[in-house]
Amino acid sequence: MSESPRDGVQSWAESMSARERIRSVAETLREPRSVNWISEQADAAWSTTSDELQALVEQGQLRRVEGGETTRYRPDYTRLLFEEIRTLIEENTREELRNELATITAEIEEWQATYDVETWEDLEQSLADGDLGSDELRERRDVIAFWRENVEDRRLIKHALELYSDVTAAREQMSDVADRATS
Repeated sequence: MSESPRDGVQSWAESMSARERIRSVAETLREPRSVNWISEQADAAWSTTSDELQALVEQGQLRRVEGGETTRYRPDYTRLLFEEIRTLIEENTREELRNELATITAEIEEWQATYDVETWEDLEQSLADGDLGSDELRERRDVIAFWRENVEDRRLIKHALELYSDVTAAREQMSDVADRATS
């Protein structure tokens, strides 16, 4: 009997506990979902899923959305935004953020010139052009996806740069308080 390449190798879901899988699913929700849906996606018992979702609500990581007879859950998008900005600030210098912003801007400008459009939405409208072949359509769809991602990244980087000094000052203040407490 031949050995499968997966023998002895656990998938990501198999290597995580049920609660970790539930958290993983909950953190990536794009729209409010029910306990049943999350339970199914996480391959976890309904009771475990319900308990974990309640804990995530109490921790402020999820919001409960009441609608009719079904309770749904969604991430706290405001909290996620600030966590992303905080991570950018903690993991990058100001100069690195500025360089990434310049790279993104140059890439967008190149797409604007290449396709003679101003926005990714304009490029998306060009997909209806009957003269485009399948390769060109695929290429434009890929560019649209990258462009949208770049617009979002640029927005986050701009916020991070705007808040950089404040976050750095707060971190230093916390460090000073901790140093005084241990002295």
